Amino acid sequence: MAWARDQFPALGQRVNGQPAVFLDGPGGTQVPQRVIDAVSGYLQSSNANTHGAFATSQRTDAVLASARTAMADLLACDGDEIVFGPNMTSLTFAVSRAIGREMRAGDEIVLTRLDHDANVSPWRALEERGAVIHFVDINESDCTLNMHDLAQKITDRTRLVAVGYASNAVGTINLVKEIVRLAHENGALAYIDAVHYAPHGPIDVRDLDCDFLVCSSYKFFGPHMGVLFGRREQLHGLRPYKLRVNTEEIPQRWEWGTLNHECIAGITACVDYLADLGRNSGTAGAGRREALRTAYEAIQRHERRLAGDLIQGLLQIPGLKLYGISDRERLAQRCPTVAVRIAGHAPRELATRLGERGFFTWDGNYYALNLSERLDVEKDGGFLRIGLVHYNTAEEVERLLAALREIAG
Repeated sequence: MAWARDQFPALGQRVNGQPAVFLDGPGGTQVPQRVIDAVSGYLQSSNANTHGAFATSQRTDAVLASARTAMADLLACDGDEIVFGPNMTSLTFAVSRAIGREMRAGDEIVLTRLDHDANVSPWRALEERGAVIHFVDINESDCTLNMHDLAQKITDRTRLVAVGYASNAVGTINLVKEIVRLAHENGALAYIDAVHYAPHGPIDVRDLDCDFLVCSSYKFFGPHMGVLFGRREQLHGLRPYKLRVNTEEIPQRWEWGTLNHECIAGITACVDYLADLGRNSGTAGAGRREALRTAYEAIQRHERRLAGDLIQGLLQIPGLKLYGISDRERLAQRCPTVAVRIAGHAPRELATRLGERGFFTWDGNYYALNLSERLDVEKDGGFLRIGLVHYNTAEEVERLLAALREIAG
């Protein structure tokens, strides 16, 4: 923990004399110093466009190739299956438009009430082309997906199933591998939003057998970029909207205009940070993919301890309602992201009063609009969201609980 926290210069900030406590990770994590150095280093020595006959352009080509290899190690795929874009939302719209060119009126798409709107609206846009949208409901008692409902809604008319790996609002980890299996059994594509899961657990797209998986590096300790894995045959077979001058080679045929090269340099640095976390956790000298597996094992052990203490303490606060899995025996089924409401206190009020004490939390719906509407909290300000990541500490959790008890009265 001491080594990890030392990598993040932002963690040393203070607010009103109190140490800043970053519980806003679900909206974007802080970055280690090496990411800052990689971004500025690129601009200092390699800033150019790609495929030129001169040194800085050639270094830029190498930066992009290195980042594809790093993300391939993180996701367990090949480098030519990695597509970079401005963010997950833009990448998902690009894929939805390409899939929409192949769809016919009456083709069906299955979505969920649990997902971030970036994995909903790009697919709902295909209703204009005659697509039929079906939503999978949740089990309200613990905010898990209703798998019986999902199985019934996937049929031989289904062309795509889009689901989140984990809920960015309430932390639920979905049964993604089973969902992919159900989709493929019925001839449908499987599109996985792993934005929220990526900082908390290992991802193996070959094991999941998904067709697409998308994530955002700023959620796993990197710069603001989106990253898409696409199965090679899908990246070749679909027809993206693109410029005529753009190549037909993958993955570049899915990347339009000049990319954010400096942030892509930062992606390699953030993956290397995670690998070094693994090496500092017991696999010194290991290759990057092995070190990443060890890192996530350490992250999950630490985060589950913190999440168990946080949830136990929250449930003891009078008037507090917690949304999602609260059983300590089921912590492996959720991320350490907790959504709560406290009677008599609007979520914005809670976030403001916590912010004055140096605790950074989010309020609202976090773009999980279908879920906040389903749980009937959208009209009242949504939730207060507390998001732990591995650089948080037990002492920070204790201080947060004390602050919430004081605010709740």
